[in-house]
Amino acid sequence: MGLFRLRRGLARSAADMPAPGGTPALLKARGFTDGQFAWLLIAPAMLFICVIVVWPLVETFRLSVTDANLGGESYVGLENFRDLADSSRFYKIVGRTFLWMFLSVSLKLVIGLAGATLLNAAVPGRALFRVLVMPPWVIPIAIGCLGWLWLYNGHFGVIAGAAERVGIIDGPFEFLAYPNSAFISAIITDVWVGTPMVTLFFLAGMQGVSRDLYEAAYVDGASRWYRFRRITIPQILPVIVSMALLSAIFTFNSFEIIWILTEGGPRSATTTLIVDTYKVAISNFKFGEGAARAVVIVALLSAFSLLYLIVLSRINRRYATGKK
Repeated sequence: MGLFRLRRGLARSAADMPAPGGTPALLKARGFTDGQFAWLLIAPAMLFICVIVVWPLVETFRLSVTDANLGGESYVGLENFRDLADSSRFYKIVGRTFLWMFLSVSLKLVIGLAGATLLNAAVPGRALFRVLVMPPWVIPIAIGCLGWLWLYNGHFGVIAGAAERVGIIDGPFEFLAYPNSAFISAIITDVWVGTPMVTLFFLAGMQGVSRDLYEAAYVDGASRWYRFRRITIPQILPVIVSMALLSAIFTFNSFEIIWILTEGGPRSATTTLIVDTYKVAISNFKFGEGAARAVVIVALLSAFSLLYLIVLSRINRRYATGKK
């Protein structure tokens, strides 16, 4: 009797299983078509996207045309955007944001490429070095920034102490107290946090390059630099472009590093567009003006995303067909 029930249960489960390319029998018996079943499957994901992405985006656009604050809100049209267009300070912040992004991403790419090349070499202890490169990316950003705050301290920080000992500076120097040094310090910290990810992606790309290409070039007498320039770089170029554009988006959106180190100071020297939006919308409770800044950020990031798709598709098409 028990065996009979088990067989009947398995037969019933098999009947409810979807046929290849079809709807489960139970749902089909209830009137669901293949198309309705497909919508049923993607409904949770669509609901999640609507709640987490679409609704906040729509609300941001709505607030951007109001003067919303703690006292209420009223419709002002495009006044917030006109104020941004007439603000020289806003243009300086946008320019500083692009400078921050360009310097940080450039250093990540150069250091990441060099690190991936070394990690890809056949040297003793290579596996250990691959593990040691992970901590800056794995540990929480806040913890890492607190460590850099200690390093940048002018009185008991390691960097100032070492610089004073070798005679570079005469006394305590607060790196985060001056505009230029604070900006450079924030870039160094961001590079420290983001380089491991770039390095690992480059390393994965290098390991996918066929060894036959290197062996053929070696037999022909090609130098290491020639093999790196003519084989490695072209073969991992799609990875380089992808990481450059994705890293640019991540760096553009970077908030924690600057806020923990300087809160946008001194004298707004490290205030980027993200930090300025936070100060206006959250610190000063000017939700409408902050939303207008957020819309500008969305427009810029959308342009980055479009650029990413265009460049990546062209590179993939070039390497898929072997033509420019």
